[in-house]
Amino acid sequence: MQPSVMPWWRRRLPQPLFAWLLVVPVLAFFVIWNIVPLLWMIGLSFYRYILTFGVNPVYVGLQNFSQILQDYNVWAHIGLTVLFVIGAVGVETILGVLLGFAFWGQTALPGRRLALTLLFSPMVLAPVAVGTFFRLIYDPMYGILPYYIHQLFGIPAPNLLGNGSTALLSVLATDVWMWTPFMILMTIAALGAVPRAMLEASAVDRLSIPRRLRYVIWPHAKFILILGVLLRTIDAFKTFGLVSAMTAGGPGNATQLISLTLYREAFDSFSMGSASALALFVLFIAIAFTSIYLFVLNYQKREVTAE
Repeated sequence: MQPSVMPWWRRRLPQPLFAWLLVVPVLAFFVIWNIVPLLWMIGLSFYRYILTFGVNPVYVGLQNFSQILQDYNVWAHIGLTVLFVIGAVGVETILGVLLGFAFWGQTALPGRRLALTLLFSPMVLAPVAVGTFFRLIYDPMYGILPYYIHQLFGIPAPNLLGNGSTALLSVLATDVWMWTPFMILMTIAALGAVPRAMLEASAVDRLSIPRRLRYVIWPHAKFILILGVLLRTIDAFKTFGLVSAMTAGGPGNATQLISLTLYREAFDSFSMGSASALALFVLFIAIAFTSIYLFVLNYQKREVTAE
């Protein structure tokens, strides 16, 4: 902004002070809604505090964490969550990369933009709405999927969400339907980072498709793809609304992810101290996942720099 058209108060403010005035509202919002609750949760994790007892919090040190580490159910739910994350992210990545390549290679296809818009629509829906919708699809009495299974195979309509052996797979399939478009989007963005000149040169040199993928596409696309997998891993690890709406953790504990365990500890048992400790424990696991991905990403960057 030119000095002649600046307001008088702007001309009197030093440049560093003006920059801080622009940043302070964002920092205040971040501190109030992120840092303060996090610090409160960390402090509360060292106390025994049950809301329904009507007594003040009692300091117990590391007892809440000790109980979590010794609780078999917590470890079982964490293991189930890890299994869900590996299955969901793995399938979504494979399908996303394949479909991303298909759409990327058909830039002149009529209706491509409309098809991409429709394809990306599931990931903007609310997880609770998607879970409710698919619960009706899977319903053994009224659902369309059990009906067609009965018609095609001549077997009784299966209760997919009521059977412990199929409930988790049904939830996983729903998550794949919802979030594969995200990996398609990341794949298209990653492929867009590949220089067109290099692609044309590889076509002129008649490189085979595997060599083209290995030496031309992968070095430029891997950073965005790894970032997409990282974001999906973090998001899948905290899946709650989808499972809550579809199965509420049942039948039994067949779909009891750690996010549901945390919710029930806090809002069913009202044990805020142990719930805070469990939330902090889950946060450490998520940080560990993130650290692994960041290590791989930094290793890939060092390899590119060395080359």
